[in-house]
Amino acid sequence: MPLNHQDQVTLLKDILNDHQTDCCGSTAECEQLERLAKSLMVNAQVSQNIKDILQDIYYYSQEGAQTADLDQHIVSNQENLSQWVNDIGQFS
Repeated sequence: MPLNHQDQVTLLKDILNDHQTDCCGSTAECEQLERLAKSLMVNAQVSQNIKDILQDIYYYSQEGAQTADLDQHIVSNQENLSQWVNDIGQFS
């Protein structure tokens, strides 16, 4: 069963929150974030306010999937992660 856009937003927030809380993650999670962000960016039902944030999340996840030190990438983006989770929560 495919996820609707609200389920996708919830999953996206959950993964970002895990990265922010745990200060670690996996390449598979970054790839999942990338797919979710891309899918949501082209969805007409998603607010433009969230789409702007999704662009940043998309770049974060691309960099994370390709970095040699993912944990350091996550740690260096702690402020962004916190802001994205808060912002998405306000707009969703």
